[in-house]
Amino acid sequence: MRRLSYYHLSVLLVAAAAASLFIILGGVYFYLTLNLPDISTLKHYRPPATTIVYDRNGTPIAYWYRERRFPVPLRKMPPYLIQAFVAAEDARFYEHKGVDFISILRALIADIKARRVVQGGSTITQQVARSLLLSRERTLSRKIREAILAWQIDRALSKDEILNIYLNHIYLGAGAYGVESAALTYFGKHVWQLTLPEAALIAGLPPAPSRLNPLADPKAALKRRAYVLKRMAEEGYITWETARKAEKAPLNLHPMDFSPDPRAGYFLQIVRRRLERMLGKDRLLTGGYRIYTTLDLAWQDRVWPAVLRRLSLIPRRHHRKDIPQVAAVCLENPTGEVRLLMGGRDFRESRFNRAVFARRPPGSALKPFLWARALEDDLLRPDSLVVDEPVVLPGGKSGQLWRPRNFDHRYLGIISLRTALVDSRNTVAVKIARALGIGEVQETLRAVEISGPLPRNLSLALGSAGVSPWELTRAYTVFPLNGELVEPHLVALIQDRQGKIIYRAHPRRKRVFSPETAYVVNFYLREVVREGTGRCARVLGVPAGGKTGTTDLYQDAWFIGFTPDYTCGVWVGYDKPKTLGRLETGGRAACPLWVELLRGLSLTPEKFQVPEGITFVPFRDRSPSGQTEEIWLPYPEDKVPEIREVPRIRPRPGLLRWLFWWR
Repeated sequence: MRRLSYYHLSVLLVAAAAASLFIILGGVYFYLTLNLPDISTLKHYRPPATTIVYDRNGTPIAYWYRERRFPVPLRKMPPYLIQAFVAAEDARFYEHKGVDFISILRALIADIKARRVVQGGSTITQQVARSLLLSRERTLSRKIREAILAWQIDRALSKDEILNIYLNHIYLGAGAYGVESAALTYFGKHVWQLTLPEAALIAGLPPAPSRLNPLADPKAALKRRAYVLKRMAEEGYITWETARKAEKAPLNLHPMDFSPDPRAGYFLQIVRRRLERMLGKDRLLTGGYRIYTTLDLAWQDRVWPAVLRRLSLIPRRHHRKDIPQVAAVCLENPTGEVRLLMGGRDFRESRFNRAVFARRPPGSALKPFLWARALEDDLLRPDSLVVDEPVVLPGGKSGQLWRPRNFDHRYLGIISLRTALVDSRNTVAVKIARALGIGEVQETLRAVEISGPLPRNLSLALGSAGVSPWELTRAYTVFPLNGELVEPHLVALIQDRQGKIIYRAHPRRKRVFSPETAYVVNFYLREVVREGTGRCARVLGVPAGGKTGTTDLYQDAWFIGFTPDYTCGVWVGYDKPKTLGRLETGGRAACPLWVELLRGLSLTPEKFQVPEGITFVPFRDRSPSGQTEEIWLPYPEDKVPEIREVPRIRPRPGLLRWLFWWR
């Protein structure tokens, strides 16, 4: 056998070494690519995006997000912004195939000379691979995987698609992700509105977004901006003269506040809870929705200072300094849209939403529902006469007696059902509740969506149950809406990030009382405003009805009122119940605040719609002051009575009469 020459042996050894190296490198490549992320997801890039909440006039009132990002298409970005990023981050972006070996070599030489890392060699494509598909660990294997992915991405996507992902995803400091968010964060304008100096400043942020943030270190940001402008000139994107002029431009920062508008804090609190249940918390924070609410922030902002001024007068009248809390809700009657919601004096001081979550006794504000049920059940008629007199009933404990009293400790004798409500007579309310039965009273309150615990005793007739202003305001919509209870809603429309409508609110109502019954009580409540405890509401000069509520020791003051357009409720009191002060009734403490809510609005001057089944009957009635006047009383036309007049009769003292009407 011939011996192999040295030449042939060398060739074989080299070939074996090359084969071994090829196998090793192939194995390493196979190992590194074995679990590489799938780049196909980048074809349908949908980054987490900020959800924007608007009031009904299109004013942004909240931004909800995990990462504050507002994706915009590349075509909306000014060319010089794109050029600034390319010049500063990856000058050969349009030439290489995802990895720029020349840049890597140049960076390596610069780092060796400086004996530290002074220049990076990563391309824009590599940054996309790292930020979206890999971790940020500093290892050789990660760098190799990053390069492989960058090469794959460059083959799968166009350069514009890569730039679109990069410019919308990159972190640019101060909580801003993507160029649109950065433009809003630093300059308070959209990315397409940026000037060249502003675009260059943003393009200089990627290497150290926290350190170069102009809000934190303006000098460092300006120095980096000058570098970006220089690179743009070197790459021929702008002239040197343009670069020098842009370098001299002042920063002109106008940072945008992305925190929720505190004026809408109580409203947003409820909206967010409901949307988290509807959409899910994660989708709400990452889905980029556009949520159009029903809140009229301009209305609320205009009237609230006047409401607070009125509120501050209450303690002054009693030489005190502790201002009570207030809660208010306003609904648009036809639609149920919540136009105004305040859960306290100031959301920044207290986030407890008294309008929705506080349950306080409403006092006489519950009485209209007793009147309505008695009329609906034919227990009473619109012209019924009742006896206002002292009553004695079994108390809560065996052997105890309960003596409900009127607010003024007076008893008017035989009066009309209208006067009994206008003057808010407690003894009449208790009699009606007893005649109906406590179960019927509870059922009526449940029908108007009063959801809290209801006592099983006659104190319920005087408003002893705890209700929220939200519930009670909604319940009162049955009177202006002819017996239908409207479903309040806070969100009118939701669009996804493509602008597709995924939710649109539709008014929903349910019938609680007949139109005739509701209109009769509506009439009574307008009489409350005309000559009763709600007289302060007359200053609006439009048709309005409502009812006051006052609890023991003047601890809670209420006024729930309505016009043809709106139903609004106001509660005033202290969080830890204590007196507002002597004679601080619903008419004195709450009604003036209600007036301030509606003052200045373009309210409908037309009267309430009269149901077809109503006939007006002349009725001579006596007011609480004793004056007699002719009232045109609404009456169901199938039960029209003869003309009547309230007799001038007073019951004997101590006489208990439970027959309180005459047919």
